[in-house]
Amino acid sequence: ATAPIEPSAPTEPLTPAEKLVALDEVVNALAHPARRQILLTLHFRGGTATAGELAARFEHAWPTTTRHLRVLEEGKLLRHEKVGRTRRYQLDRERLALVSEWLGWFEK
Repeated sequence: ATAPIEPSAPTEPLTPAEKLVALDEVVNALAHPARRQILLTLHFRGGTATAGELAARFEHAWPTTTRHLRVLEEGKLLRHEKVGRTRRYQLDRERLALVSEWLGWFEK
């Protein structure tokens, strides 16, 4: 068993302009079906998985999988911790909540 990834430090609330920039980053990261599948896989595995566990779920070549992981990290939807040669990824549900918040504007 591995130790859980430390949660990110609490940050100041985002300004409306910062939220729009963050939302663009998140939506860009969600644009590809493989990246959405990676997030679902992480969610159903309790929020964490190794790069190898994630890659085993897909038929992509390793460089393709790592590129998708990198885009998700750039969107701040994932973070990783390196343990030896293994990278353990963790889903950032708070960041993902930006999408729900934005969609809330369209509810009646």
